[in-house]
Amino acid sequence: MEEPMYIKIHNQIKRDIEKHVYKVGDRIPAERQLAVKFGVSRMTLRQAIKTLEDEGILERRLGSGTYVANQKVQEKMSGIMSFTEITEANGQVPSSKLISYQVGKPSLSEKERLNLDANSDVLRMERIRYADDTPICYEVVTVPYHLVENNTKEEISTHLYSTLEKNDYHLGRVTEHISAAVANENDARLLKAKKGEALITRRQVTELSDGQPFEYTRARYVAERFEFTFSK
Repeated sequence: MEEPMYIKIHNQIKRDIEKHVYKVGDRIPAERQLAVKFGVSRMTLRQAIKTLEDEGILERRLGSGTYVANQKVQEKMSGIMSFTEITEANGQVPSSKLISYQVGKPSLSEKERLNLDANSDVLRMERIRYADDTPICYEVVTVPYHLVENNTKEEISTHLYSTLEKNDYHLGRVTEHISAAVANENDARLLKAKKGEALITRRQVTELSDGQPFEYTRARYVAERFEFTFSK
């Protein structure tokens, strides 16, 4: 299965950053210039840039442009954060809307985070998470396809963890990275927020009990509608 064009562009820009064509703090060329360079539409180019932003590789600065992100100071915290558990604890009803559900080849970042080889397939799904019908979070979840290929779309998109347990896979360690961002046009449209509004971004890799990574999540939360609680 051929890689989508936006994944190819994502991979090339990531390689350029790794080779120091673009260094930390550098502003990358404008979307218009990159679209011409890669011979694609602005929409395809924007999807590649957005994926790199969600992964913390690029950061958009309102009114200035898109830059190679600085390495963030990290604080290790313990505990698995569950959107459903937090929402229900607040007396709200959690729900989700599936936007995209596709099987294909992993991007370079997905291969690295999930320890996959070039021939592996992944399931990539995008969804909006709600509390009492208010959009809280937009997330992209990537899972090695062989772990769930015998399960239904409904099982995977609504009950991923319990589906894995049913397949005799058991959950292990979770590593999360939390940082701040501002809403772009796509965020504003999906989350019914204002462009430039404060967001919380989360990147999470979840492992099975044997240490194998099985889930790579990139999520963007409307800051005024949600908060994270950590225990150390």
